[in-house]
Amino acid sequence: MAQRRKGARRHWDELAGEHTLGDAGQLFFFCLFGVAWVADTFFLRYTTFLNQYLPFAIRVVPGAVFLFLSAYLAQTGLAIVFGKGRRNTEVIRKGVFSIVRHPIYLGEILLYLGLLMLSMSLAAALVWLLAIGFMHYISRHEERLLLARFGKDYEQYMQEVPMWIPLLKRK
Repeated sequence: MAQRRKGARRHWDELAGEHTLGDAGQLFFFCLFGVAWVADTFFLRYTTFLNQYLPFAIRVVPGAVFLFLSAYLAQTGLAIVFGKGRRNTEVIRKGVFSIVRHPIYLGEILLYLGLLMLSMSLAAALVWLLAIGFMHYISRHEERLLLARFGKDYEQYMQEVPMWIPLLKRK
């Protein structure tokens, strides 16, 4: 067990770093979104009036697609960053990191969007927008750390791969 912790710690040391409020902020927004979504969707129903204009049968397919993409991006991104196959400290350009620079954060954003599609809660949508702003802020901070660590290599990666929205066609 001690070896596993030591190995896991070593792997964390290889990362460029993250914002000191990153994990706590994500947990805060996750809890805030969850409370707003559950309370408004199932109990209060103050801001779910859009449900009458867009039936659940129409919303369920895009909602499920967003939830699936969310799981795929988060699981794949985490496996690449913390997986056993990663040996060198370098800019990660493979897998989902060749499509967007922040696939794990994008997965979190799409998780919230998938749930929003199912409930159409405007209260939860407001929290979702605030969470997007927070994730953009911590992403920018992490990119400054990555630029400091990897220099031109990361700068080139930033030019080739979009931050959030995957491009359908590359130059």
